[in-house]
Amino acid sequence: VQLQASGGGLVQAGGSLRLSCVVSGLSFSSYTLGWFRQAPGKNRESVASIAPNGGETYYEPSVKGRFSISRDNAKKTVYLQVNSLKPDDTAVYSCAARRPFSSGYGFWGQGTLVTVSS
Repeated sequence: VQLQASGGGLVQAGGSLRLSCVVSGLSFSSYTLGWFRQAPGKNRESVASIAPNGGETYYEPSVKGRFSISRDNAKKTVYLQVNSLKPDDTAVYSCAARRPFSSGYGFWGQGTLVTVSS
């Protein structure tokens, strides 16, 4: 199983990025997909998640209204559109997959760095 995240970079506050995560080696359309982030010196936190059919989404309160998660099951890719970025959004963003009826994410990608300058 591989999860390959990309799309990070250096942006100014207020800017936008589109993060992508290509997944292989599992039945993509059956898995809940999530984006997480870890800032320097902080614990990893959940940012957003999306149900297998894309019908349900979750957002961490601090990103709600600014970030948007989506998925393309045909391309086995999950996206995170990040808008109105703030310096506090600076972190390594990782994608993860959770199998049906599981309480935790069992598969993780390596992450992509988002740096927001003020």
